[in-house]
Amino acid sequence: MAKQEPNIKGGYSLQTMILLGGAMILMTFATMALTQMTGGFVADENTMAVQGEMNLPIIIHLATVIPAVPLGAYVLWRKKGDAMHRLLGKLWVMLMVVTAIASFWIGEPDTGIRGTGLSFIHLFSVLVLVSVPLGIWSIRIGDVAGHQKAMQGIYIGLIVAGLFSFIPGRILGSLVFG
Repeated sequence: MAKQEPNIKGGYSLQTMILLGGAMILMTFATMALTQMTGGFVADENTMAVQGEMNLPIIIHLATVIPAVPLGAYVLWRKKGDAMHRLLGKLWVMLMVVTAIASFWIGEPDTGIRGTGLSFIHLFSVLVLVSVPLGIWSIRIGDVAGHQKAMQGIYIGLIVAGLFSFIPGRILGSLVFG
């Protein structure tokens, strides 16, 4: 995505505002969940039960996805093509790939799609694992537009999957909404 400049009327494009709004909501929920995971103001039985569900794949997933949200936003909206963009972009892509891979070990056996433990949110992990090589290949052959579309798609998927992870009944949804 090209650097977002204020338009003639002032303000930013609708796409930019939606993505930033989604990112802010996601980070708010993530902060609420992290607060609850560490006991919150008062650790109740629900919080203690959810903490017991936290296993290594979930911890890895959260440790990589939480910094990926603001970093991805920054990389998408800052100046493109310079050394800092490439460095931060590589870091963001690594976070996203680890996040996607860790997600395949999150889920209860005999639940989800055909008892695999995988849910529809795992489709976003597949999107990442397909789009990252596509985006890298695109920029290496000089297809800047293809690169931008691949990276934007990953970021949009990150925000959408992140918001879906707060559905009540899921681990983060249970932490935030009880």
